[in-house]
Amino acid sequence: MKNILFALLLSAPLFAKYDNCVFKNKDYMDICENVVKNGVSYEYANKFLLSYFKTKKFDEVSYKYLQPKYIKTHKKNEKKANNVLVKYVPDMVAHLKEYAEVYDFTEKKYGVNREIIAAILIKETKLGKIKPTHDAFIVFNTLVVRTEPNSPREKWLLKMGKTNMASIITHCYKKGVTPEECNLPSSYAGAVGIPQFMPNSFVYAHGYKTKIADLTKMEDAIVSAANFLHQKADFSKLIDWSKIPDIVDIESTWYDYEFENDNASLVYEKNSKSGKTYDCFTCDKAELQYIREYAKKIMRYNNSSNYAIGVMRLAYDAHTMLEK
Repeated sequence: MKNILFALLLSAPLFAKYDNCVFKNKDYMDICENVVKNGVSYEYANKFLLSYFKTKKFDEVSYKYLQPKYIKTHKKNEKKANNVLVKYVPDMVAHLKEYAEVYDFTEKKYGVNREIIAAILIKETKLGKIKPTHDAFIVFNTLVVRTEPNSPREKWLLKMGKTNMASIITHCYKKGVTPEECNLPSSYAGAVGIPQFMPNSFVYAHGYKTKIADLTKMEDAIVSAANFLHQKADFSKLIDWSKIPDIVDIESTWYDYEFENDNASLVYEKNSKSGKTYDCFTCDKAELQYIREYAKKIMRYNNSSNYAIGVMRLAYDAHTMLEK
């Protein structure tokens, strides 16, 4: 009898009629109003935000690793990842040959080097070999429910969580799936698919010879990552690899520079929003301006200096191997 009553309680919202965005949680009200503006029905928005399976479950691992004290750990892991991933360059080359037709298409349409896209996919999921174990909506819901906006970072986390929740609800509504069926396997940070798109970036997802992109499909992952860099980072001209100096030496020198300067940035002198100044590694070096130009574009994909230099190193190595 208890199980029957519990099932009825869970299913009760499915039979209710909704025509507003009134919730006890004001953040849910904001999310609901956001998605309704995007064309989602009040009924669907309410069902989603009242779903036991979506809003009453929390991701403890995700919440732990998104806390400020783990930022330095993330940076150290990024550097280690760059060093380890060099051994996968032969896999990148095999991948580039296997999907040559798709890369021919993306280079022509978007002007983004195939090696750059392959390097990003290696770094994100090792070309799809790393399988996500989290649920994107639950990741962001955990942040929204538990974050108190008492600091600039917490305010940013709350806003980021709310906009990504809204993007997921809108995405699933347009796909015509129920809230309970809206399952997007993700990283602990809420990134989805082979190219690890945040839900807010689904707008950049494009399919290869299909109308709807599937970010778990390699062809669509390649096209979507290229379109992302083209649209969001104005990446439209292929890198001339002959203009790149010794990238191995530059990468090593950058790591030393970052270690010696707590305020180091690969490409930026100043934060345009906060006004914070950085110790810029490439800014005053004429020979590094070409690298700086493209590293800035790559950092629109992942705002990390180590990520950008790692992608360029892997891409350069793959290009060199392809040329042999």
